[in-house]
Amino acid sequence: MRNTKLHSPQPSSYQPLRAWAMAGMLAAMMLTNFLDKVVIGLVAVPMMQELHLTPTEFGIIGGSFYWLFAIGALIGGFVSNRVPASRVLLVIAVVWAVLQLPLAASASFLTFILCRALLGVTEGPASPVATHALYKWFPNTKRSLPVALLHQGSSAGLLLAGLVIPFVTLHWGWRANFYLLAAVGLAWCVIWFLFGEEGQVEESTLEPARAEERIPYRRLLSDPTVIGNFVAHFVTHWVLAASLTWLSAYLQKGLGYQPIEAGRMFALFIMITAPVSLGLAWLSQHLMSKGVPSRLARGAFIGVALIVAGVLHCALSLVDMGNLQKFITLAIAGGMTLVMNSVGPAVLGEIVPRSQRGGMLAIGNAVASASGLAAPVIMGWLIQMSGSQGGRGYEHGFFVGGLLLTAGGLVALATMNPQRSGRRLCPPVAEASAA
Repeated sequence: MRNTKLHSPQPSSYQPLRAWAMAGMLAAMMLTNFLDKVVIGLVAVPMMQELHLTPTEFGIIGGSFYWLFAIGALIGGFVSNRVPASRVLLVIAVVWAVLQLPLAASASFLTFILCRALLGVTEGPASPVATHALYKWFPNTKRSLPVALLHQGSSAGLLLAGLVIPFVTLHWGWRANFYLLAAVGLAWCVIWFLFGEEGQVEESTLEPARAEERIPYRRLLSDPTVIGNFVAHFVTHWVLAASLTWLSAYLQKGLGYQPIEAGRMFALFIMITAPVSLGLAWLSQHLMSKGVPSRLARGAFIGVALIVAGVLHCALSLVDMGNLQKFITLAIAGGMTLVMNSVGPAVLGEIVPRSQRGGMLAIGNAVASASGLAAPVIMGWLIQMSGSQGGRGYEHGFFVGGLLLTAGGLVALATMNPQRSGRRLCPPVAEASAA
């Protein structure tokens, strides 16, 4: 029987129960998405040993995920401007699941690069298209928390990965994880096919008469708020890409944890970052609900969070501290960094017409993903250059990320002003008519 859920029109009013049900399913999708991303990092040690890979070579495999990520993000985002986002998400999730199978069977360095690159091109649209889909269910003032939940799906995926993947590796070998991920991904696809829906809530802060107008992309891309948003997203993604690839290895090689223990510490890392990130997203949304201008509740909020996270990353190399202190410092910094993923898209959603929102979110993701091309490889090179110095190479990599976060936070503070950008990009009807 033909499924009609993905195509049925939805009411235009906000319906909290249905909206949060969709948010939950989309969070589950991001869980599978991040399981796929992080599995390579969590099997780094046995995989490098079996395939005889140097840290730089492994960094290339980690970075290959991002080679086509930007292209996929752009294509998926612009397609979602015209095709129901729910349908786009189903197609790309099926591809994720299928691509796990060659990884489970291969012993070829080139096959791993090819499959991870293809996985990247299909996972590129995931976050912007899922955010675009979610915005169709929630009004502007209620966006930050559901988008934070979306990315808590990512955190849940990392938490689950830290507990399950080392266990599976120990008992059935590191390759068994890819078969497990294929099964999990296909299970989500079945659930989404049966129950996924497309929302139609009007969430724009623009006047209704202008909410569907199209603004030339050259104007959108030259706007200071958009530029600042993209810069902040780039530096955030740099740290995320480096961490997904190297955090598990750092816990083992840098801090001295055994594989199973390192997996549990990885899970504890997520248990710290998730509430920090969720709490900051709630605080930003609370400030918005109290009437605080979004240039403060969103723009400056992001800037300050990234600066503090950057300082904490740098402290790993500059301050004498024990292994547990290093771990906690890195976890808190990670949670503060992730505020960009929940609050940042809301800044774009506030000033971009709905008809162009999917494309602009995709462009932002594409710009951010460019950092993933370099971050894992540069960190791998720093680790290799450190030789026998243990965790120093890893900490040098985190230091580089900290410098970038600090710079990105300063740019965000100086540029992100959604109210000003909204007036500049789409002035009120009366003002436009007078002009």
